[in-house]
Amino acid sequence: NVVRRVLGHAKRGTKVIYVAGNHDEFLRPFIQYNIGFGLIEVVNQTEHVGADGKHYLVTHGDLFDGITRLAPWLSMLGDKAYDFILNFNTKYNWLRHRMGFGYFSLSQYLKGRVKKAVDFIFQFELNLAAYCRKRGFDGVICGHIHHAEIKDINGTIYMNDGDWVESCTALVEHMDGKWEIVTWTEEKKDESKTTN
Repeated sequence: NVVRRVLGHAKRGTKVIYVAGNHDEFLRPFIQYNIGFGLIEVVNQTEHVGADGKHYLVTHGDLFDGITRLAPWLSMLGDKAYDFILNFNTKYNWLRHRMGFGYFSLSQYLKGRVKKAVDFIFQFELNLAAYCRKRGFDGVICGHIHHAEIKDINGTIYMNDGDWVESCTALVEHMDGKWEIVTWTEEKKDESKTTN
């Protein structure tokens, strides 16, 4: 449904840019030849000029991750492990829900408990911010590490939208150029059911 809706907007003239990530390796060969898919442009990165005139690099972020670039086999293994954890987490949360408990993200818990993961996230953020400064951007909009955050890193605005699979987070730009992270929760799902 989401893809159908995006394609509908593209047909009506909305410019749609698909930023490829580490789960989209099959699309990367098309990027170098500037081949899109009909009305959708596929890129590794693009620029967004905010409502306040600031220039942001928009990238998935995997190209700044040494693991996915230097050891693709390790990245593929990580993808499989992540898929396994997501599948297990779905079953685990079904059981928690039946017992009256709220949602719990196992992968976020594991990432947060592992010091190396925290160090990796910090280095990832620093690498992206440094690259943006070097290229003259005011900030970066990315994903990849699934950790939603908006912060200043040495004068560069770093924004990560998190993910829509586990944490159900997204970035929203307001008309005045301010950004915020929104989170879809069970309460919001329940509210939308009652208001529709």
